[in-house]
Amino acid sequence: MGSFLPPVRTKVAELPSILDLPEEQRTVCGQLGIETVGVDDADATTLAERAARRALAEAGISAEELGALLVVEQRAPRTLLSSEATLLQARLGATHALTFTVGGLGCVSVTPALLTARGLLAADPGLGPVLVAHGSKPVSEHRYRHPVTVNGDGGQALLLGRRGNVTIVDQVQETDGRYWDLFHVDYRGRHPSRWREECTDQPAYSFRLAVETRNRLRALLDRLLRRNGLTRADVSGFVSQNLSAGGLTFTEEALDLTLLPECRENLRTLGHLGPNDVFLNLASALEAGRLADGDHAVLINVSPVAAWSLLLVRTGPGRDGHRPSPQNHQETTA
Repeated sequence: MGSFLPPVRTKVAELPSILDLPEEQRTVCGQLGIETVGVDDADATTLAERAARRALAEAGISAEELGALLVVEQRAPRTLLSSEATLLQARLGATHALTFTVGGLGCVSVTPALLTARGLLAADPGLGPVLVAHGSKPVSEHRYRHPVTVNGDGGQALLLGRRGNVTIVDQVQETDGRYWDLFHVDYRGRHPSRWREECTDQPAYSFRLAVETRNRLRALLDRLLRRNGLTRADVSGFVSQNLSAGGLTFTEEALDLTLLPECRENLRTLGHLGPNDVFLNLASALEAGRLADGDHAVLINVSPVAAWSLLLVRTGPGRDGHRPSPQNHQETTA
């Protein structure tokens, strides 16, 4: 896992776009539990590139050895028709890598990227490592998504293969198309200064989707653990995304669990980094020594489109090949 986090942090209360908000929205923003966000002049591709180079350097391999490069799509491409995925390929020098984007599910888009990586590694035993990368950058200077979160800048990259320091044991995902347009950015015919992430139905988000999220996450967690022969007592840590302090508390109460403290700390200092959140929080927990070799952790991810995903990981060095679970779910390492 490789991360790039801007060295400069800006206080949320001092962001120009926050100062211009109506008083009611400023009040809600101040209650999210986000004090600072990372701000960088680089675009999303450059943020992803910086994280990718760190992941490759940590693994001690060159980009030419990559079998595939999967880019989790950006919030907003700089131009239409062009390919920023192949731009990243060229910058890295990943000459031989099969390259394309994966997305469409907001924060949860990292899960189909991992599913795709696992499928590629299973289909071709000779395929080199697969790099999954994403640069998180707000659509515009308006970093606040009312009433949900504040977006920061950052890059994340995961190098996946058949041996690694973290094993992705299993993953589950569900979506509900009834909420496909609950949040959007109406950009056609508008100057970029007027682009904002808008909620089209706040009661639906605050109540109906909240109830469905609680029910979906409970069912998904039960299924994930049951089909891998585990109980909650076998899980050493739970990790969630960084939306708000209230969102973290909601997850804990809905699932009757306690999240690792790195979730709240990264929320406080970095804000929301989209698909990067869960693995950034996992990396922070590993660095803090929260998880020992052989421990299981569950990564919880939710997107207001709506999509839900849970990933079961095991820490410690992976093994050559894979050990199928009773349901023949192949393991992949990062």
